[in-house]
Amino acid sequence: MNTKPLPPGFLAASLDRIQPSPTIAVTQKARDLVAAGRDVIGLGAGEPDFDTPENIKEAAIAAIRRGETKYTAVEGIPELRAAIARKFKRENNLDYTPAQTFVAPGGKSVLYNALLATLNPGDEVIVPAPYWVSYPDIVRLAGATPVEVLTTLENGFRLTPEVLEAAITPKTKWLIFNQPSNPSGACYTRDQIRALTDVLLKHPHVWVLTDDMYEHLVYGGFKFHTVAEVEPNLFERTLTMNGVSKAYAMTGWRLGYCGAPEPLIKAMAKLQSQQATNASSITQWAAVEALDGPQDFIPGFQKIFEERRDLVVSMLNQADGIECPRPEGAFYVYPSVRKLLGRRTPSGKTIETDEDFVTALLEQEGVAVVHGAAFGLSPFFRASYATSTKKLEDACNRIQRFCGSLT
Repeated sequence: MNTKPLPPGFLAASLDRIQPSPTIAVTQKARDLVAAGRDVIGLGAGEPDFDTPENIKEAAIAAIRRGETKYTAVEGIPELRAAIARKFKRENNLDYTPAQTFVAPGGKSVLYNALLATLNPGDEVIVPAPYWVSYPDIVRLAGATPVEVLTTLENGFRLTPEVLEAAITPKTKWLIFNQPSNPSGACYTRDQIRALTDVLLKHPHVWVLTDDMYEHLVYGGFKFHTVAEVEPNLFERTLTMNGVSKAYAMTGWRLGYCGAPEPLIKAMAKLQSQQATNASSITQWAAVEALDGPQDFIPGFQKIFEERRDLVVSMLNQADGIECPRPEGAFYVYPSVRKLLGRRTPSGKTIETDEDFVTALLEQEGVAVVHGAAFGLSPFFRASYATSTKKLEDACNRIQRFCGSLT
């Protein structure tokens, strides 16, 4: 094997501004341990354990048989862009035309295209923490500065108008607004969004990138609202992003989409034309069926996730030293381990950080979760409950046992 290092200066300096995705790293570490014979329960991945619905799979198979296997328009096939426009009108009361929609190979690619197409060195992007791990690194890759603003457990991990106002400067170009939140599961009521949009109306140079990927995964009768729906006066400076990964159990299919002003759509298409060209043609036809086809399976997904949420919250709050709030959406919990800092493991290691906690938990009990520092807010950890009830019960019992072993 050739292990000779690359020449000095060979790699781009921009790579020094970013880190590998911590959530992917945790998932891979869990896979490696399983391959090595360890009994590991992985709660690191943000991926539904349900199969893609049959009608969506059949639509993809039919597309293959029709020969829909060629390059498509960069922005997406017309049929899908029309379906996206219908979805935005039907579910969000947003009047995007097909020309104001855009299709990319995953929600991450939508974010990448939008931010790389608009950011310059010196620009700032407000990123409420805890945040999805890729937000600040994509901003840094564009040469801009992520401005990480902290939320608190006490306010439900929600951005407040006062904190938002204080973070805005003349250099602010975007606010990234994700709800239901990955990693906390926090959601915002219409009134809470209205309070934030009132601030944004005072700052016309600030655009809003709303990540609505978990829109359909809300519980307890919670009603989802998106920014441009609540405040139509922000429509012309909002990018509304969504995708088929979570609600339709299509993570591996790789398809995200958005609605935005047409000039921004064209700029994103210019960038994607020199990168991925287009999302998979087969996936695009499957997504047409996902958006236009029956939606009756979604309440069933919601019910199962809600039951799992309640189980995990209850069991983790029974673990010594863990405080686990009950999220309104997504499929994650974001518990605090503040009371466990300073304790020692049976092997004598002191738990000084949330990363120490998750590392020791994996080593001692074989449960893989992601440390809160990866999401910009410590001392917490993220655990996904998008897996079977049996595995969740086993994992929570192991976490309880681990916490009980700390002295």
